[in-house]
Amino acid sequence: MKQIAIGPEKKLGSAVVQGCMRIADMSEEAVDHLIKTDLENGVTFFDHADVYTDGACEALFGKVLAKQPGLRDQITLQTKCGIVRGNGDHNKAFDFSKEHILETVNASLQRLQTDHLDYLLLHRPDALVEPEEVAAAFDALYDAGKVLHFGVSNQNPLQIELLKKSVRQPLEINQLQFSIMATGMIDAGINVNMTVEGANVRDGSILDYCRLHDITIQAWSPFQFGFFEGVFLDNPKFPELNKKIDEIATKYGVSNNAIAVAWILRHPAEMQVILGTTNLTRVVESAKGADVTLTRQEWYDIYQAAGNILP
Repeated sequence: MKQIAIGPEKKLGSAVVQGCMRIADMSEEAVDHLIKTDLENGVTFFDHADVYTDGACEALFGKVLAKQPGLRDQITLQTKCGIVRGNGDHNKAFDFSKEHILETVNASLQRLQTDHLDYLLLHRPDALVEPEEVAAAFDALYDAGKVLHFGVSNQNPLQIELLKKSVRQPLEINQLQFSIMATGMIDAGINVNMTVEGANVRDGSILDYCRLHDITIQAWSPFQFGFFEGVFLDNPKFPELNKKIDEIATKYGVSNNAIAVAWILRHPAEMQVILGTTNLTRVVESAKGADVTLTRQEWYDIYQAAGNILP
């Protein structure tokens, strides 16, 4: 498995990350099997959030860790905080206050049955953020050895700069939606000085900003189109794209999942890819994408097959 040098400290992490958002309905035995399958295929990085099924995902994962004490040392464990859930799946608020961060991280540690997190990310921007509050929380967590590294999720350059005004720890990761069918981060850079729709910069050039500041991008929803509208692989809505992906998959002797992963990892930003699937076959197939290096022409062929036009 290809390793990614994360953040300015260049701590190594697997190029493919196991997202744990969908494990709540699994048995302990199934989660244990998932973790072991990940490790067997080089996936050592696991992503959580305190709001995933109201903490049930963390709690289930923690039960598996507790039964195998040596397992914690084999993995990199990450969670996110800052979203306040309302009824159902709707967000009630965002909260980056010191009190909320400390409370939710301590709860996550308890559920995960570990004494520390390798990474803590702030989950979506809080419009009422006070950087001094975040800094105080991060200092307390870092000094206590509860969190080793920090980052953000779905934030633009100026939001990160605002945090950096007070936060003394490096912000090493930014989770952002990116896939073959969600290419907003690169469209504007390709269409500089053009009048087409793709030329509009909507994210403050976050991709270039992260590369300039040694912030590792973690690409979420690598197989989705739109905002959780469905997968594009094997979807009859996208015949040209799937034809091109299948053609390249055949060349490399891998699945279409692997090519979708390889397309993201081919970008020189050195991103990580977060898998949302818990299907063991798809996990194995997707992990193989880290060992495929697409040619420059193949990368652009896929980009254009997705409906993008080069100027």
